[in-house]
Amino acid sequence: MIQHGFLGNDASFMLDFVVVALVLVVPVLLYSLYVVKFQHKYGLHRFLQIALGITLLVAVGLFEIDMRLHGGWENIVNKDPAAPRLGEAQLAAVRQVLGIHLIFAISTPFLWGTTLFLALKRFAKPPVPGTHSKLHKTLGWLSVVDLVATSVTGLWFYYVAFVV
Repeated sequence: MIQHGFLGNDASFMLDFVVVALVLVVPVLLYSLYVVKFQHKYGLHRFLQIALGITLLVAVGLFEIDMRLHGGWENIVNKDPAAPRLGEAQLAAVRQVLGIHLIFAISTPFLWGTTLFLALKRFAKPPVPGTHSKLHKTLGWLSVVDLVATSVTGLWFYYVAFVV
C-alpha cells in the first residue's frame, strides 16, 4: 500500500489519484458531449462513455480498497493520534461536506450505469439515433449533472479535509 500522495498534501496516493480523476473526467465528459452533439460521432461518444465508466469504476474500486486499508479517511487526515491535524469540530465540518458529496457519489454510478446499460441494449451497433434517443438524452443530461456534482463536491471534500 502506498502511504503518501503526490499532490503535496497529507493524503494517500489513491485519494490524490481520485482527485486527479475527478479533475480530468469533466473535460473528457464535455468532449464526449461535443462529439455526439456537434460532430454526430456516435461511436466515439459510445467509446468515450464506456472508457470513462471503466476508468472511474476501477479508480473508485481501488479508492475503496485504500480506504479500508487505512481504516477510513479520518485515519488518513489524522495519521498521528498524538498530534491530530484536525480537531473534532473540524472533522464534524468535513463530515458534513462528505455527506453532501456522498449523495452524488452514490447516485452517479446508478444513474450513469442505467444510462449506459440502456444505451448499449437499445441503440443499434454502430450507434445511431433512434427511438431510445429522447430517453437517453434525458438520462444523459441527468448523469452529466450528477457526475459534475460528484466531481465538484469530491474536490470540495479533498480541499477541506487535506488542504486547509
